[in-house]
Amino acid sequence: MPGLIGLITRMPREWAEPQLLRMVGALCHESFYETGTWIHESSGVYVGWVARKNSFSDGMPLRNERGDVVLVFSGEDYPDPGTAHRLRERGHDLEAKNSSYLVHLYEEDPAFLRGLNGRFQGLLIDRARGETTLFNDRFGMHRVYYHESKEAFYFAAEAKAILAVRPELRRIDPQSLGEFIACGCVLENRSLFNAVHVLPPASAWLFQQGSVEKKSQYFLAREWEDQASLEPEPYYQELRRVFSKNLSRYFNGPEKVGMSLTGGLDTRMILAWNKFPPGSLPCYTYGGMFRECRDILVARQVARACRQPHSVIPVGQEFLSRFSRYAERTVYLTDGTAAVNRSADLYLNERAREIAPVRMTGNYGGEVLRRIRAFKPGKPLPGLLGPDLLPYVSQAGATYARLLRNHPLSFAVFEQAPWHHYGLLALEETQLAIRTPYLDNDFVQTVFRAPKSAFVGNDVCLRLIADGDVGLAKIATDLGLGGNHGRLFTAASGRFSRFTFKAEYAYDSGMPQWL
Repeated sequence: MPGLIGLITRMPREWAEPQLLRMVGALCHESFYETGTWIHESSGVYVGWVARKNSFSDGMPLRNERGDVVLVFSGEDYPDPGTAHRLRERGHDLEAKNSSYLVHLYEEDPAFLRGLNGRFQGLLIDRARGETTLFNDRFGMHRVYYHESKEAFYFAAEAKAILAVRPELRRIDPQSLGEFIACGCVLENRSLFNAVHVLPPASAWLFQQGSVEKKSQYFLAREWEDQASLEPEPYYQELRRVFSKNLSRYFNGPEKVGMSLTGGLDTRMILAWNKFPPGSLPCYTYGGMFRECRDILVARQVARACRQPHSVIPVGQEFLSRFSRYAERTVYLTDGTAAVNRSADLYLNERAREIAPVRMTGNYGGEVLRRIRAFKPGKPLPGLLGPDLLPYVSQAGATYARLLRNHPLSFAVFEQAPWHHYGLLALEETQLAIRTPYLDNDFVQTVFRAPKSAFVGNDVCLRLIADGDVGLAKIATDLGLGGNHGRLFTAASGRFSRFTFKAEYAYDSGMPQWL
């Protein structure tokens, strides 16, 4: 996926620059990517970037008026709408590019990272102070791989960039492999590769004179965990206020936005609270090649109620005829974090990019609002794995059990999201920008104050929909939730919908299509 690549070193330029160029080349996957490099020899900084054309982070690097502060940024920030105006009022000269305000936030407040709101990674060089800071978002969603050697500190958005210049690291770590087999992802900020690690969430690592001086975090989960909980009604009112206030910023920017619409609750809440002129928001739903599932039928009904266009992007013969290509690229593009069964997602997001370069989703809504646990360790079939690997698979189960002792929402947003959901996110973002309002800083902070009763059932989500658009509340979800029928009918309809939902899943994903 697009991002930063580079090394920080005390070695001479003739040693470091060729490595930087090879690392950048390892991430040039698409013709619509833009690349660049920036070097500051005296600081030992060699940084490159890959960005989608016209995206939020296109046009790096960013500089302040004096040119002594340089910022290379990847990802997106969703600021308060008045941020740029306030900076201009304070005398800052902002460029036309979408992200130019970021470097001036640092000038106003060196602790500006706490105020950023989005998925991102960045490198900030303050030449006047002789300091360089490598940072990422507070959830660790825009992953930064790193490796520390005696010659240099390497960092990259994809592990393959580091492996391109450090071939001795092209070895699978057995503990990581055991976790991947058991859980479908690697845990605890490690990667599949030996001695290649993942930057923890909310990192702000300080470098001076080409080496690491301090590894710190600008935010800790306990700041949100230690908040006092609210009673049910005050909690709902605050949640509604924050959601409705911040939602529109996720549709801002010059790039066209498409709505990845499902039949569920989370995309429905978005459409209930953000009103669009008729015909202005293209909506689409992924589908199969044999029939239209309930997800499509409900999504089309929702789009019609909102007076927006709706289309279906099917997985059909075009994908199947090129399956081997998509399977290989899925594994390669994600450094092995997405398996072959995700290859259809690469195809679907290629098609979605033809509609709009930004894809609005309801991702993580269930994990945040309803504490859905998306993964758990499994056991391989007897005899499938050798005795040398089995202990690592068993160890993964113990690690997972220990992680579950953490605050359940902290597990969801600081561990499950950046570890388990990363492979699919990395694959999708090779093609377009993925957005969701459910990892908004203010929103997640508010949910940390929820009473336990808020996570029983779907009442909070259904009420949010009804308060935003009573017409959308009258449409039952793909699981039969909501609608304008009586309780007995709704209960029976819900059971039937859940049955058909699971049957469709089994037919499409678990059975030969000819059965």
